[in-house]
Formats: sequence, structure tokens, C-alpha cells
Amino acid sequence: MLDPRDRKILDVLQEDAAIPIADLAERTALSVSACWRRIRRLEEDGLIAKRVALLDRRKAKVPTTVFVSVRTSRHSMEWLEKFRQAIADIPEIVEAYRLTGEIDYLLRITVPDVETYDAVYKQLISRLDFTDISSFISMEELKFTTAIPTKYA
Repeated sequence: MLDPRDRKILDVLQEDAAIPIADLAERTALSVSACWRRIRRLEEDGLIAKRVALLDRRKAKVPTTVFVSVRTSRHSMEWLEKFRQAIADIPEIVEAYRLTGEIDYLLRITVPDVETYDAVYKQLISRLDFTDISSFISMEELKFTTAIPTKYA
């Protein structure tokens, strides 16, 4: 069970994982050593999976986001493993989900432009057979966050 201080630590770290421990301790009304111990416990428990740097897509020259819905008539474990490997090998595919309903998989692809997306598309279809692939180019990012709500933890 997490207490309010643990949740505050997680909220602050999701905002800025590089915050100095002394500042984090002050914001959570803990001593530096107590704050550090809580962070270590949250890491050891796996709640903090890793700490990363988030890049600005535009400054990294990959401003285009394409959402791709994938349908397949193949639902074997062998096909799924080949699909997992194919998407793992393509760095432009930054997220992938297996879904219920009419769409089997949803991909989020980040690329410099539509021409690069087309190359990614061709790379993907050269590796597997699909029933349907539909692409949706994002025109505007209305909300983006990597932070997850901590009130349920």
C-alpha cells in the first residue's frame, strides 16, 4: 500500500525524474534519507520501472505521429511472435497494443514525414501478411503525458 507521501514522490518524479533528492524530500516533507529509502523501495517493488529522458519530437526531427490499426486473419502464437519481432525491429514504432474488437492491433509510429512512414509501412508488410492496415495521421496533439495517475496504486 502506498501512503500520500509515496504518491507525492511518484507524482513529482513523473514530472521530473532528475529533481535533486533534497528538493524532492522538501516537497514531500521527508528527510533526504527517508525520501531516498522510499524511492529505493518503490524501485525494488517495481512500481518505478525505470527513469528516462523524454525527448521533444519536433527538436528530434520526428514531428509526425501516425496511428495504425492492424487487422489480421491469423491468430496463432507463431504469427503473434513474428509480429512482436517485426515491431521490435522497427524503432519508429514507439507503442503497440493488442486490442479487443474489430481492430487487432494499434500502433503509434513517430517519423519525420509521410514518406518515412511509407518506408516503415513497406518494411512491416514485407515481413507479415495482414488483412487490413489503416493509417491515421495526427494533425494536432491535444494531450500527451507519460504520467499515470497514482491514486489507484
